[in-house]
Amino acid sequence: VIVIVVVFQQEIRRFLLFLGNTTLERQVEIAGRFFGKNEAVTDERERQKIAIRLAIQRMSRRKTGALIVLANGANLEGIVSSGIELDADISEALLESIFTKESPLHDGAVVIGDGKIQKASCVLPISENANLPDTAGMRHRAAVGITEKANVASFVVSEENGRISLAYKGELHEELTEEQIVEALNKHLQE
Repeated sequence: VIVIVVVFQQEIRRFLLFLGNTTLERQVEIAGRFFGKNEAVTDERERQKIAIRLAIQRMSRRKTGALIVLANGANLEGIVSSGIELDADISEALLESIFTKESPLHDGAVVIGDGKIQKASCVLPISENANLPDTAGMRHRAAVGITEKANVASFVVSEENGRISLAYKGELHEELTEEQIVEALNKHLQE
């Protein structure tokens, strides 16, 4: 028994930490339901979706190029290179200010995950997909490229025509309507 504990010390430790965290998360979830905390989480998630949607739409009207990756807990280490750590609350004003041409962070992508703007000015892998439309520039190819490597979704605002696109699972869906943006955010903006 002692040999097993010594040999598998790290695995046993990880298991016990997982067990403890899972139990704690369940207790918090149950307490949250009892005391109404889940409503606050839901309200915050809705506020984040609205902020992202409004920022995307405003940048579209102004023809401000943007690339926003919804990470959904995916580990992008080794896929996303460089970038400035932000760990900031999601807000319409912050997203817009990041992508203004005068901002030093406007080149590259913003990564959103765990309810925060995690990074800005990130370099993403470029898709080599020959089936992408001829109008797809580097920003669109980067949006598709990251979805080919990880289970994430990416919004793109075209600098040339202001069109909003969504990349998911290696496919590019162009000219999204407001309803499609809301649907995509509901599907892809998770904890």
